[in-house]
Amino acid sequence: MGAMVAVGAFPNLSPIFLTLVGMSDTSATRIQLCGRFVVRLDGRRVEDALPGTNGRLLFAYLVLNRLRRINRDELLMAVYGDDAPSDYHPRLSVLLSKLRRVVGTELVAGRSEIELVLSPDAFVDVEAALEALHRAQSHIAKGQWAEAWGPSGVAYHVASRPLLQGHDRPWLDEWRRRLADVRLHGLECFAAARLGLGGPTLPQAEECARRLIELAPYRETGYRILMEALEQSSNNAEALLVYDRLRVLLREEVGTAPSPAVQTVYRRLLDNTTTTTA
Repeated sequence: MGAMVAVGAFPNLSPIFLTLVGMSDTSATRIQLCGRFVVRLDGRRVEDALPGTNGRLLFAYLVLNRLRRINRDELLMAVYGDDAPSDYHPRLSVLLSKLRRVVGTELVAGRSEIELVLSPDAFVDVEAALEALHRAQSHIAKGQWAEAWGPSGVAYHVASRPLLQGHDRPWLDEWRRRLADVRLHGLECFAAARLGLGGPTLPQAEECARRLIELAPYRETGYRILMEALEQSSNNAEALLVYDRLRVLLREEVGTAPSPAVQTVYRRLLDNTTTTTA
């Protein structure tokens, strides 16, 4: 998948998910908004032909909202900012005309309301990340650890890449916050999947849990997974230190105690330690 995701790093992908991810290579239409900006329409690379910065913003906004029609006032604010005067509408019309010449008039439909009409097999990386996370969470809820591994990794790696780097708009900030959440949830699912598989995958569970703690130090899931991974590796003392680190952080910064789920693991560790030393 080039700059997007190295599928070879995730060998336990289901056939359905392989089809989803593989679209980025086989589909004639592929749009990559995270990381390297790529627009391939009907086999043609057109990202460099888009009409400047505003053309990229307009196209990206249409892509991210392609399941609905968008009125021109909304597009005006998306491209030129929330304070764009109404007399900018002629500029928007010119920009839309230029965009249609690049991507094709059949793809940018409508006049008063605009809609991007992509082919049914079109691949959009942001959509793939959201779909991957949904699949991963579903597999985790069912205890299907091997099936969850691949989708969670895809969600994490796609969402880790910057969305339209170098561009600044309020709607981009909203999508970046959403993708940041996808990144954390994807990493969380990846760690849980490796923990569930156990055995030789425990070091990966531990590594992902530590990364989750680094990215979100107040997110207790990372601590719990790390404690359980260390417990399964017979490192109970280190797991207890992880709990103490969380306990002190929450007490000093938030004024609360760890969640019941984390405390359940803590009590189990104490019981195991007591049994071992008895």
